[in-house]
This record gives sequence, structure tokens and C-alpha cells, in this order.
Amino acid sequence: MRRNRRVKIVATLGPASSTPEVVQGLFDAGADVFRINMSHTSIEALRDLHTIIRRTEAEKGRPIAILVDLQGPKLRIGDIEGGQVQLKQGASFRLDQQPRPGSSERVYLPHNEIFEAVERGHVLLLDDGRLRLQVTDATRDTIDTEVLVAGTLASRKGISLPDTILPVGALTPQDRTNLEHAIDLGVDWIALSYVQRSEDVAEARKLARGRAAIMTKIEKPAAVRQLDRIIELSDGLMVARGDLGVEMPLEQVPGLQKQITRAARDAGKPVVIATQMLESMISAPVPTRAEVSDVATAVFDGADAIMLSAESAIGKFPLEAVAMMDRVARQVEKDQMFSTFLHTRRMLPQATGADAITAAAHTIADTLKLAAIICYTSSGATGLRAARERPSQPILALTPITATGRRLALVWGLHCVLTGDPQDLDDMVDKACRIAYQEGFAQPGQRVIVSAGVPLGTPGATNLLRVAFVGDDQTTL
Repeated sequence: MRRNRRVKIVATLGPASSTPEVVQGLFDAGADVFRINMSHTSIEALRDLHTIIRRTEAEKGRPIAILVDLQGPKLRIGDIEGGQVQLKQGASFRLDQQPRPGSSERVYLPHNEIFEAVERGHVLLLDDGRLRLQVTDATRDTIDTEVLVAGTLASRKGISLPDTILPVGALTPQDRTNLEHAIDLGVDWIALSYVQRSEDVAEARKLARGRAAIMTKIEKPAAVRQLDRIIELSDGLMVARGDLGVEMPLEQVPGLQKQITRAARDAGKPVVIATQMLESMISAPVPTRAEVSDVATAVFDGADAIMLSAESAIGKFPLEAVAMMDRVARQVEKDQMFSTFLHTRRMLPQATGADAITAAAHTIADTLKLAAIICYTSSGATGLRAARERPSQPILALTPITATGRRLALVWGLHCVLTGDPQDLDDMVDKACRIAYQEGFAQPGQRVIVSAGVPLGTPGATNLLRVAFVGDDQTTL
């Protein structure tokens, strides 16, 4: 099955999309990657969803990526007497370590790490940023604040600290358990929440030991400040605009989205744009015009993937949401300005032989008007390099390794095909041309360019380019 678009679609599974029929329907509608959110999923449910996705993959004959999103630490206040209170602007409000019901003057905060790290002048956000407090004094037992933005505060609401770097890692004990179970099942990507520093990513990589790719969610100001180092340690990035928009001024999020997308593209790391892309389709069969424009912007910027969250997990129209995202993406990629926007800034190749070869393949394909770029890839690195160039030609990534094909299913423009290693150079070119024809990317008489590494099957050794004709018998002439 060939997608007629380059950007990939990530669909989150949930109560509205947990049956084999709906999962297959989502794939047919355009989903390339399935996300499982461990904030709302048990290990048993994860196992069931994994089985459904892999059965769908076998039936469809195309690699499908599974992205498991870890919850991360969740910081919440204690209970409020009567369930909720009204906080008034300018009033004083205390957070303390006394485990009794709160009032309009104080509330229990069961997180010692916050008392250890918060300082005078820091801002505290409650209930997804709806209430805003500023610290006027802090001790090891109490935090006194002034209410800057008033509102209703209910029991067990979340607390965010955009100015404070907490002495906690991104992985809770439950996250570690979920990570091990997910990797044992054979998932392809692990999304890491609550990243504050590059060491959080390094810890996750150590636990994964290369068995799954690590996608870092950029959702905290501290992560933005360490973006370069985090990108270096990550296999991919997710712009988690929901939490990012809570912890930073909303007006800064669009610029940050572009900054992170460009930085990830520069590094050749896939980037996913997430949260509220078609939010109204949770309850409506069509999106708003603003949501369509939001999706289009991510596609114009060259993001690798665009993601649906609640729209496909709990919404009334999960299939329609995926189909709508697919239609918008395909229309954008047909736009006469798409290539102009996509290449507003040239991505210079890194100073390696493999990058130089891949950049040359892009140039040759453009100059000779070739039908497709075909790359043999074992580790996936060659496929990532080819996608980084954002060529106008389709890219076929041929790999003998199932895990590689699945991971690359998330990457811009890559059509992944599982195939055995070629026996020699002639077989390499014959096989590439045959697959290009069979998958609908080239017709007899057209030319393609093939990149590979010699010796054949050696990871990271891309050093060969061949331009070949597709013959009438679907092999080279």
C-alpha cells in the first residue's frame, strides 16, 4: 500500500479505537504510526493493542510503527474541603506539607522535591495553567504565594513549575516498568515525558539499550534551554504543544514549534507535531478552518509526522479525523508553494562520506528528473539521511531488518519495504528496480537512483550510487 503523501500520521489508540476493526480502519484511512498513551493504559491493555497492531501489519504487508508514550512524574495538590474553593486575585495562598483538606488559604502539596527547589519569584501554575501563583516566600515546609490569576481550584489538580528545575528524573518506577514491558513486546519508539535536562534522555537510552528508539517530548522550558544537547541524545522529538503552552506563554509556542522542527531537521532526527491539531473533531465530524491551517503549517514546515491524540483515542469520529488529516496533508504537498516553503533554508550535509553520497543522490535525482530514490539501509541511518534532504522524488527504504522498517515508518517520505540483502551489485540494482515497479514508484523506461554500502549489508557504510533504468521485465536493462 502506497501513501500519496510524505508526512506521516500518528493516531493515538484508546477506548474509541481499541478493536481490530477500528485499528485496521485507521490504517486504511492513513495512520502510519499508532501511539499508546501509558497515562491511560494498563500493561495488559498495552499487550492487547500490540497484538492487534501486529496482526494489522501482517494483513496489510507494510511496516507499522508503535509509539509508547510514558506518563512521567505527575505533580498534584491534595484534597480541598468541599471539593473546590475560589481563589481571589492578589490574595495570599500557602502550599504546605500538612496532609489535611485545603481551603481558600492553603492546600496540601505532597511533593518534597518542590519544597527543595522552588525559590522566591518563581511562578506556580495550577489546573493546566488556569490559576497562576507567584512565590513570595519559601521554606522546607511551606510555600507562600500571591494569586496573580484567580479562579476555581478543585481537589487533586495538577501543578506545573515553569521556572523551577526539580531534582527528579523523567522516569518514575512505574515508567521503568512500562518501558521494560513495552520493549519486551517489541515496540519501536518510546516517548519520554517530563524531560528537564539531557541526563533524562541519557537515562532512558541506557535502559532501552538500543532495543527501541527514544523520542523526547519537548514540553518544559528547561528542555527548550537544553535543546541542542537533547536533540543530540534523542532519536526523535515531539513538540508537545499542550504542556508547552501551559508552562510557557501561549504566544511563544508557534515560534518554538518552528524552531524545534528546524533544529530536528538540521540534525536529521524525525520530529512529530502533537496536541489539539483537530481538537474539535472529538465531538464534530469536521474540523475548524483554524485547525486545518494548523495542520497545514506543520506540513509546510517539513515535520516528519503530525499526531492525533484525543481525536482518535476518545473522539466520536476517529476514522474521519485520520482521513481529514490525510486529505489536508496531501493537498498541502500538492501546493505549488510547498517545495519553496520546504526548502527556505538549505540543509547542508554533515562532513561524512555517507551524508555526501546522500546529498549527491538528491542532486542527481533532481537534475535527471528520476522517478525515485532507493536506499538500502540496515540500521536506518541511510534512510534518515535521505529523508533529511526532503527530495521531491519518493524515497524507497529497503531493509532486511523488520525493526528498522518499523522505526522508519515514522520518518518523512520513506516508503519502507522489507527485503533480503542482495547477493551482489547486479542483484542490488535488479531488486531495487523490481521493487520500485511493484510498489508503483517507477514504470518501465523510467530511471531511478540507488544508494547502498559496499561491502553489501554493512551498516553505516553508504558509499555507492547507481542510476538505473527500469526495464520491461521489471529488472534493469
